[in-house]
Amino acid sequence: MTRRSTVVRGMLPMVVAAIMLSLSACAAGPATTNGPAGESAATGNGAALRFTGTTLDGATLDGSTLSGKPLVLWFWAPWCTTCRAEGPDVARVAAQYQGRVSFLGVAGRGEVEAMRAFVTDTGTGGFGHLADVSGELWTRFGVVSQPAFVLVDPSGSVQRSVGALDGEQLRTMVEQLAVA
Repeated sequence: MTRRSTVVRGMLPMVVAAIMLSLSACAAGPATTNGPAGESAATGNGAALRFTGTTLDGATLDGSTLSGKPLVLWFWAPWCTTCRAEGPDVARVAAQYQGRVSFLGVAGRGEVEAMRAFVTDTGTGGFGHLADVSGELWTRFGVVSQPAFVLVDPSGSVQRSVGALDGEQLRTMVEQLAVA
């Protein structure tokens, strides 16, 4: 075995790890889990929504004002091409269920100006968006990659779906949430 083939063979695990890490940055398909995302996102009595956040416009949002109603939290990043592609579907479903189910975007992993541009570019300005620059809400809800959805029913139970959803998949989940 030559020295070069030994070096290449030694680099293989690092290359595989780098590929896996890059693929996990934008999740490819939905994976749904039920229940709390951890101690800080406990369910029941609106505990999951006891947070404050800053909107893309700089206003403060008290999450507890969203308790008791069906809510979809959409976790996205401004540079995520998968998030960008699903944005118009999210906007359509949010408009279809307006008044029955609230939608709130939770932008992270980027600069606020890029987040604002994303909302404009994707037509998702019909509902509010938080700038979670520190990743506090992503951590609170156990979101480690984007896109992801967290559905909170009126009782405060949380269901997570990690990965892209097309319009029909999202509509089905939101319809189930609307009748919960």
